[in-house]
Amino acid sequence: MNGAESLLTSLLHNDVDTCFANPGTSEMHFVAALDRVSGMRCVLGLFEGVVTGAADGYARMLDRPAVTLLHLGPGLANGLSNLHNAKRAQSPIVNVIGDHATFHRQLDAPLTSDIEGAARPFSHWVRTSASANALASDAAAAVAAARSAPGRISSLILPADAAWNEVSVAQSEVTSAALVSPPARPADVSIEAAAEILKSDRNAAVILAGYATREAPLEFAGMISAATGARLYSQTLTPRITRGAGRVAVERIPYPIDQAVALLKDVDNIILVGASAPVGFFAYPGKPGKLFQPGTRIHELVGVDGDIPYALEALADAVGAKKFTPARAELDLPARPTGSISPEKIGQLLAATLPTDAIVVDESITTGRSFLSATRSSHPHDWILPTGGSIGFALPVAAGAAIACADRKVVCLESDGSGMYMPQALWTHARESLNILTIVFANRKYQILRNEMHNVGATEIGPKASRLLDIDDPEIDWAHLAKSVGVDARRVDTMDTFSSALDAGFATQGPYLIEVAF
Repeated sequence: MNGAESLLTSLLHNDVDTCFANPGTSEMHFVAALDRVSGMRCVLGLFEGVVTGAADGYARMLDRPAVTLLHLGPGLANGLSNLHNAKRAQSPIVNVIGDHATFHRQLDAPLTSDIEGAARPFSHWVRTSASANALASDAAAAVAAARSAPGRISSLILPADAAWNEVSVAQSEVTSAALVSPPARPADVSIEAAAEILKSDRNAAVILAGYATREAPLEFAGMISAATGARLYSQTLTPRITRGAGRVAVERIPYPIDQAVALLKDVDNIILVGASAPVGFFAYPGKPGKLFQPGTRIHELVGVDGDIPYALEALADAVGAKKFTPARAELDLPARPTGSISPEKIGQLLAATLPTDAIVVDESITTGRSFLSATRSSHPHDWILPTGGSIGFALPVAAGAAIACADRKVVCLESDGSGMYMPQALWTHARESLNILTIVFANRKYQILRNEMHNVGATEIGPKASRLLDIDDPEIDWAHLAKSVGVDARRVDTMDTFSSALDAGFATQGPYLIEVAF
């Protein structure tokens, strides 16, 4: 058994059985080992950002890690933007990053770089394996670190000679399982303090993030709201929200700073459940950085790495909320809109047509600001948001979510500007026959940047600025782009043609793309 085989055996023994990969020369022994060690599903991405994004989507749906295979420092660098999103999403991921053979590093070959230094800002755990004998235990440690609450990024650097050298340790050591500690429960005093706040007469809001926006924890949050009148909000960017008919509804804190400040202006107390105190994404002239009013009391019930379900159930007990019935969304499907296309009509059509148990991956940016409120009473579904703000997440994350949940329809809501960051993901959709309906909103511009020009006070948008904000020259033909990589596609420009295309997309058991031109 060589080191690469030992590494794979250890990953599989620790329940990591899916590998998203874009390998190079230094990883060839890992690639060869995939045919000798059975059990690992291998998915090729044509760009490393697709690989890391797919691992993020996989983790968000299964709460366990996949492994990525990346080529040296430049390959890791290509994947860092979606690792940033994954880290903010608390997604467990194990990266295996190939490196030169240990004796070759000193030669400063063209691809030599400080891989550990590049990995650290985007990882919670980083280690370079010293030898083939160390790989099995290093892999087990990487998996354990990734599975530590709330979900972490592990980066294991694999020297080429560690992969090809023979292992001389016993098989029992090779397959040792990783031990993961359970998340810590909050102190009783923290629960009691939150209960006292909620029992007071002052306005309170509970801000939920991380695991708190899943179905079971939301039930307890709904009971607490019913018993105390506290408002339920989610962070603006939350990894995954379980929502739709029969689920407790939670309002998302809006991205635009004026709207967020208005939402929280009369809140006296904020209780954080796996969340951070809400702040603006950027600094704006004359506007506050904090979205809550001065003097607002901030109390952390439980941190993102704590036992969130326990904390919410304990708080429900402390305020006597378990006898209360939470307010749940009722199924209420609107009529399908017709005529010209608008963002509001798009939200209405999505609300009317989302299938039960759909997984929505949302990078619709400005077009989709109303989509969450519009689909509040749709069929039950999960909604995934871009947690780190790094653009180009949706198409790769949709791939990972579809692989994790092959029996569910994935609906990828993508803006045309963001989609062009990683359109290579469509090739993976086609190659793996993934059940993904992608909807691209083609307004031919970076509308969010046009908005931000005004928000920061740069109100004059001249011809040179427009050349940096518009993407209509030349025009991108998404339907033809998709077809060129094997994804069936259609372009629509009215709500009537959009509605019929949605029916076709939902009926397709495989990848399908709709370009919405407006």
